[in-house]
Amino acid sequence: MKELINKWYRNHALVYKVLLFIATTFLIVYLFPKSGKFKYSFDKGKPWQSENLLAPFDFAIKKSDFELKKEKDEVIENSTVYFSQKKDIKKDVFENYDSKFKTVFKDVEQDKSKLYNAGKSILNSIYEFGVIEENFNYPPDKKVVILEDQKQKDVTTYDNLVKTESLRVNLEKVIDDKGYTQYKTIFLSLFFDVISPNLTLNKSITNKALQEDLNNISSTRGSIESGTLIISKGELVEGNKYDILKSLESEYESQVWNQKNYIWVTVAYVILVALSLLMLLLFLRKYRIEVFLDNTKVTFIFFNMFLMILLTTFIINYNSQYVYVVPLCVLPLVLKAFFDARLGLFSHVLTVLLLGFIVPNSYEYMFLQIIAGIVTILTVSELYKRANLFISVGQITLVYIIAYFAFFVIHEGNILELKVEIFGLFILCGLATLFVQPLIYVYEKLFGLVSDVSLLELSDTNTKLLKELSNKAPGTFHHSLNVANLAEASANEIGANAMLVRVGALYHDIGKMKNPTYFTENQSTGINPHEELSSKESAAIIINHVIDGIEIAKKNNLPDRVIDFIRTHHGTSVVYYFYKKQKEFHALTTEVDYQYPGPKPFSKETAILMMCDSVEAASKSLKDPSSTKINQFVEAIISKQMETGQFLNANITFKEIESIKKVLKNKLANIFHLRIEYPE
Repeated sequence: MKELINKWYRNHALVYKVLLFIATTFLIVYLFPKSGKFKYSFDKGKPWQSENLLAPFDFAIKKSDFELKKEKDEVIENSTVYFSQKKDIKKDVFENYDSKFKTVFKDVEQDKSKLYNAGKSILNSIYEFGVIEENFNYPPDKKVVILEDQKQKDVTTYDNLVKTESLRVNLEKVIDDKGYTQYKTIFLSLFFDVISPNLTLNKSITNKALQEDLNNISSTRGSIESGTLIISKGELVEGNKYDILKSLESEYESQVWNQKNYIWVTVAYVILVALSLLMLLLFLRKYRIEVFLDNTKVTFIFFNMFLMILLTTFIINYNSQYVYVVPLCVLPLVLKAFFDARLGLFSHVLTVLLLGFIVPNSYEYMFLQIIAGIVTILTVSELYKRANLFISVGQITLVYIIAYFAFFVIHEGNILELKVEIFGLFILCGLATLFVQPLIYVYEKLFGLVSDVSLLELSDTNTKLLKELSNKAPGTFHHSLNVANLAEASANEIGANAMLVRVGALYHDIGKMKNPTYFTENQSTGINPHEELSSKESAAIIINHVIDGIEIAKKNNLPDRVIDFIRTHHGTSVVYYFYKKQKEFHALTTEVDYQYPGPKPFSKETAILMMCDSVEAASKSLKDPSSTKINQFVEAIISKQMETGQFLNANITFKEIESIKKVLKNKLANIFHLRIEYPE
């Protein structure tokens, strides 16, 4: 049992990866809809590329969104409007008319009875169907049902109802038609005093009736029997054929699979998702072993992939039309900021392939997102420069718009029905991508990673630690600046991370602050304290500046990527001066006591720093430097490092080393260039 526990403990990193792999797989599958996928892919307006397709079962032809919208619009247009009539209003109006007629027409002596009857006739015509106070802007021929006590009383059209805003016009017309123009003013005054609206819109019944009519709209039109030929190979997918295929696809993704094959579909999803994540782990193990061995970094990559799938699934469940709002290009941006472009693109492509299972128009979606990811990787450089990010996001958005436009033209054959609002979604996606800057900061704090943005901050020579170095060990600080310049130029020459190697160079010798006077660059008084020590003690102090540097760096919370430069900048080389000095007295002296603890450089950047540090430090001993001497000097130092196998663990080639030599020779030649002797 104890042996088993020890075995598990020794392999705990691998066990963690297996558990992370399983957990991520099941979380992603849990998010996926548990339905089947139609095994054929097709596009509107393009030929059917597969074999002749026969209906596998009976299914109904679903109406298109356009057809359903058209039918709904027709139902709404032809729907009936219900008005409730207040029966007491008309009675009150006529009573008021009787009492006020005598007052208004008291000075009229002739035809008073005739005028009275004419007024009642006009009121009867006004209240034939009723008066409404508000104009609802319905069409004139809109069917209207008038209710009294919730029972149908009359059926008419909307133009037969009298509106208060047009009441004056109606009254004047009726008065003129009946030949009482001379009494128009008196009648108008009388009618405006007595007439009151008696109809109100019954919204409850109107809406209920409309909803019933809308619910009666069938979502299908006709059906296809099993065995019926749906489409032949080479036939264009358009019109009714396209609608039938979409209906069959929808049927596959609904009840057929949900009811009968739920478990099989889930197992299939698990297999495909697991394969995708396994490919990522294999990629890391083969090409990014340092990332693979770091469980925090593997967790970070898996987390970001899952986060993108989670956001996309959430948007699809809400409304699949907004799927392009999800800023999927944040994934390659973040991974490139913390790792490299190749890993960023590989992870992005795998994520897009997984999303292809659940998004509508999967081919179009995958094409757009993969192209956008490639553009992201190619255009975004030096993320710490804000202008670069804005320019890159603009380019990504433009690629989205151009590619979508091309797909739309292929599908529809014209641009008349182009949905401009989709372009707005791409713009929103671009704006959301800008959120990558604060997201990177959050990730740095959560996962303890370091990005180029943090490296830029660390490269500032006014930071607390570099200020302390310049005060305590000014010679070492000046040496570090020179090494940083050489290393940055070398990194740029071979395409390495110039910002990372510059920061590593600035901090690589901070351990010398503990005993600054024991290093020649800080001995300004001419006194060498090593003269009072044995060679072994001197070598121990020199070697310890690496260990002291690591302690200082950790105390000041420097990132591990920077601490790696402190660990490796001397590799497993020997403090040759004191070793040689001791060997003169004791021939049996071994190199072990005079050797740095390592490890050897394990990246291009750490290898560059080792070369530049050794060359810059040793260059101070050059006397009467010339181009020939500088060339021989650089060749000798780097050749010695290669002979002792210092670069065996670094992924750096002979060609790249030769390029670095060339940069160092040119830089040193510029530093030691000869000046003409000016007259006194």
